[in-house]
Formats: sequence, structure tokens, C-alpha cells
Amino acid sequence: MFISITIESNGIRRDVRIDNEQKIKECVNVLRQSRKLPMGNEPDYFRSRINQTSVSAHKTFVEECVFDGDVLTLL
Repeated sequence: MFISITIESNGIRRDVRIDNEQKIKECVNVLRQSRKLPMGNEPDYFRSRINQTSVSAHKTFVEECVFDGDVLTLL
């Protein structure tokens, strides 16, 4: 299933539609390689705006209960 979310890093926000079975880290790497997000250290954790929890970049969106409309902010 695909979800639409926003990923925020260093003040830059990108809306993406992504397979929820993909690892969060892989999504961020694709955005960085395509220059949609700034390059930097490999992300380990994000903050979910909907759940108000820390989200591991090493798990899938489903595993971390990231749903359609969420905003993930790099910690």
C-alpha cells in the first residue's frame, strides 16, 4: 500500500508517496541522491508528528506505524 507523507530535514520539507513496506532510511537516501533533501549524516531517528514518537530509520513505515498524512522530522 502506498502512503503520502512529508519528510523534513534541515528546514526543507518534501512530500512523498511511498510504499509503506519500504525502509524509511531507503526513502531518505533516494531523496538525497535526487537532491530533494540535503546530504548529511545517515539518519537514525525521526519524530512522527501524528504519533509524537521517535521513529527508527532502520525499520519500515508499517513497522513504525507511520500513516498517510504524517510528517517525519529528522532528529
